[in-house]
Amino acid sequence: MAKMYFTIAGCNHYHGTDFMKPGMKVKLEKDPKNEYDKEAIKVKVKGLGLCGFVANSTYTVEGDTMSAGRLYDKIGKKAKAKVVYVLPNRAVCKVIKETKNEDSNEEKIKSGD
Repeated sequence: MAKMYFTIAGCNHYHGTDFMKPGMKVKLEKDPKNEYDKEAIKVKVKGLGLCGFVANSTYTVEGDTMSAGRLYDKIGKKAKAKVVYVLPNRAVCKVIKETKNEDSNEEKIKSGD
């Protein structure tokens, strides 16, 4: 898997970034019904829920990280990522597990693999 980095944007609308630490795991979930952005990807944290979205604007994408539009077709409905850097009101993360084939993952979960 090629390294894929992205920026979490909009944190200030949810829980901020004070709780985020490098190495912390987050979950990505596509949000195709989002009325503002058809390529929206939610970022969730266990125990807190929604903490932001993958940045999709030249104003919110940090450095050379991928926008939601660039990342959208490279992951399945869900993926896992890890926080690399925490910045004011945003964080840079790295995708650590893609879930391209949802059916085979569901079969593995059911069979206990």
